[in-house]
Amino acid sequence: MDPLNIGLFDMAERRLAWTEKRQELLAQNVANANTPRYQPHDLQPFAATLSQTFGVAPVRTQPGHLPGTAATGGAQPEATESPAIRAPDGNAVALDTQLVKVADTATTQTLVTTIYKKYLGLFSLALGQSTPG
Repeated sequence: MDPLNIGLFDMAERRLAWTEKRQELLAQNVANANTPRYQPHDLQPFAATLSQTFGVAPVRTQPGHLPGTAATGGAQPEATESPAIRAPDGNAVALDTQLVKVADTATTQTLVTTIYKKYLGLFSLALGQSTPG
C-alpha cells in the first residue's frame, strides 16, 4: 500500500472540491434572485460525478469484441434546474430551496473535513506521533 496514494483522501479532496463549486453556484443563484429571466444552476449529485470519474473502461480480449461504452470521466457538468414556480419577470430562483441546498452543502463540507481530520489522526497514531488537541 502506497501511503502517498490513499483513495479515501483522494475522494475527500474530490468531495470538498465538489462542495466548493456547488456553494459557488448556489451563491450565484441567491445573488441573482431578482434578476429577470435568471435560471438557477446546480451540479450533478456527487454520486453521479463520482461514477463518471472512476469509470472503468472494459478491456477487449479478442479482436472481434466491440469496444466498451464506459464513461471516461471528466468535468462535473453544470445543470440548469427545472423550476417549479417562476416569478412574473421569468426569474426561477426560489430562495428557500437555494438556502436549504446551501445548508446541506455546508453540512457535507463539515462532515468530509471531520472525517479527513480523524483519518489523519489515526495515521499519526499508527506512526507513533501524537496529534495536537
